[in-house]
Amino acid sequence: MRRLVAVGSVTGAPGVTTSALALAAAWPPEADGGVRPVMVEADGSGGDLMMRFGLPPAPSLLDVAATAGRPHPGSLLGAVSELPFGVRGVVAVPGRRPCTEAVRLLATEGGREVLRGQEGDQGTVLLDVGRLGEDTVPLLRTADQVVLVARGGAEPLTHVSAYGLEAEAYAGRLTLAVVGPCPYPAEEIAQALCIERVVFLPWDAKAVSAIGRMRRGALRTAGFRVPPLMAAVRVLARQLAGMAENEAGLKVVEQRRPGLVQVPVDGGSAS
Repeated sequence: MRRLVAVGSVTGAPGVTTSALALAAAWPPEADGGVRPVMVEADGSGGDLMMRFGLPPAPSLLDVAATAGRPHPGSLLGAVSELPFGVRGVVAVPGRRPCTEAVRLLATEGGREVLRGQEGDQGTVLLDVGRLGEDTVPLLRTADQVVLVARGGAEPLTHVSAYGLEAEAYAGRLTLAVVGPCPYPAEEIAQALCIERVVFLPWDAKAVSAIGRMRRGALRTAGFRVPPLMAAVRVLARQLAGMAENEAGLKVVEQRRPGLVQVPVDGGSAS
């Protein structure tokens, strides 16, 4: 069955969608026997990708989710769109109501089965769940890996601590991806938040622009002059796929401590 990787945040707009799309672009093909990953816009406030890339309104995530629980549910791959930079995506229809309904249906047992596929199906599904909430909890609990995206300042990191993720429930599955400048070392963040893996993803305006453009062209993830974001995300993707624990270019910290504590910082923020 397919691997599920959920990508989300506890606050708004820290770069969740960009991170999920970058992971899809950098996912190692050898991890799934050459099967390309699929990025799913499972965000109750989604619909951005359909408008950004001028995609047709159907098929969409809601079309697939609506079949969950039926004797013959629809195929996730039947709703796949090719995004300009070489990533496969299942996008949501703009509007809070259809997006929220799609996420609600996906979170059911039938919806999760649609995401996983049938026995023998290979590949990875990257779920952009946006801001975490009650509707996303079943998806997080089902996921093989969870990537929590946050900015690197005192305030956003304290929000992560205050959210209160259950350390035991996510043991071995949780990675904190800190986007952009951060004044705190990874070791301090890991110990304060009791999150096993902390990684830094650089803010890379050129890579972000390439992910958002309409013009076709694959993102460079190997060879010379790889954008900093893609170089870091490539290493993270290999770790999530179980192919590497650590490589040069991405700092990874592992800590195993019970419970959650607040970030021991009083001020300062990412600039």
